[in-house]
Amino acid sequence: MKYYIATSLSRSAEHNLVRDALKELGHAICYDWTSHGSVKSVSLERLQEVAISELAGVFEADFVIVLLPGGSGTHLELGFAMGHNKKVFVHSEDPFLFELGPQTNAFYHHPDLIRLCCPLVEVASVVHSHLCSLAIEA
Repeated sequence: MKYYIATSLSRSAEHNLVRDALKELGHAICYDWTSHGSVKSVSLERLQEVAISELAGVFEADFVIVLLPGGSGTHLELGFAMGHNKKVFVHSEDPFLFELGPQTNAFYHHPDLIRLCCPLVEVASVVHSHLCSLAIEA
């Protein structure tokens, strides 16, 4: 299956860890923004190209993984994925992020999202197992 990983630029190493594990499981990334990193100082045209490419990656994906904490772009991608009925997995190693209080986000609790609270190294296998169980049920 095809996927997209949303998280902040500062977490590209975490993105790549999950990306590599998903590749080993036979999944294909739609767009890997870590290949170019930040383009905020390149040009307005480059910013526009990246914005288009990132949303195209989300649109093309069968599922989206959101690695928290993330920035405003991460949350925009989360909303875009939800708006296009993508299977969305939201991950945090810290369960506090999903508890009631000012640190959480209402959208983390949307019934169509799957919240994952596990070590980062387990994200790919947990997502893969979940996708396999959905395929068996269908």
